[in-house]
Amino acid sequence: MPENPVMELHSVTKRFLGKTAVQDVSLKLFPGEVLCVLGPNGAGKSTLIKILSGVYKPTTGNVLVGGQPVTLNSPQEARALGISTVHQEVGTIPLMSVARNFFLGAEPTMRLGPFRLLDLKAADRIAVEELRKMGIQRVTDGRQTVGTLSGGERQALAIARAVYFGAKVLILDEPTSDLGVHEARVVLKLIKEVRGRDVAVILITHNAHQALSVGDRFAVLTHGILAAEFRRGEKTPEEVISLMAGGRAFEELEAAVEAEPARASDQNGDGQ
Repeated sequence: MPENPVMELHSVTKRFLGKTAVQDVSLKLFPGEVLCVLGPNGAGKSTLIKILSGVYKPTTGNVLVGGQPVTLNSPQEARALGISTVHQEVGTIPLMSVARNFFLGAEPTMRLGPFRLLDLKAADRIAVEELRKMGIQRVTDGRQTVGTLSGGERQALAIARAVYFGAKVLILDEPTSDLGVHEARVVLKLIKEVRGRDVAVILITHNAHQALSVGDRFAVLTHGILAAEFRRGEKTPEEVISLMAGGRAFEELEAAVEAEPARASDQNGDGQ
């Protein structure tokens, strides 16, 4: 693992009108590594994403990029520093082509005399090539409309676009939540491909089994607090699910339920 993290959170807390959404969270993201942030709905994952991507500023604590403290005022500023986010609802336009979606707002151009024109042939070629690098072979024409793509292929398009435009940190927000089993496997394979390009990937998910199949390090959020942090192989899937459900409190409740029949038997015995 590289010694220097590409991005860090130091004791980050975010409050809204007196309510704490994330409390004293510290994380490090390393190139070529997948950090999985796990937790149920309401755990603070969405707030954490928005802090990492520049939507929210921390109430307290610091964000560092390349070892330097930064203030991210917007997602545009985050992207300029190489921090890209692919949200659960992929930001593609179904009626536009694969190539136009890939280069939306940053289309390649060519010079014709004093004019600069869109180079649509280059856009088509590059978009298809980048998708093939991600293992997507079915798309052979950049003019194909995005509406004809599967959910996994749309995720691939968004991920390929982020990597092509220089993402050093790729934040994936529940990328498999609306996908079937086959499409989810496509996305998990994409995550491994991106990790192999020395990109730091942060996978936000509530699916522990999928996370364990691709993750290198894991952080569990409960009620906005970092409840646990561990590396691959240090915990079983059952232990991870237990942590996501509340950790020790869950285990104590389970023990109490198991002990209930024994207590009932003892009481019946005393009454005889």
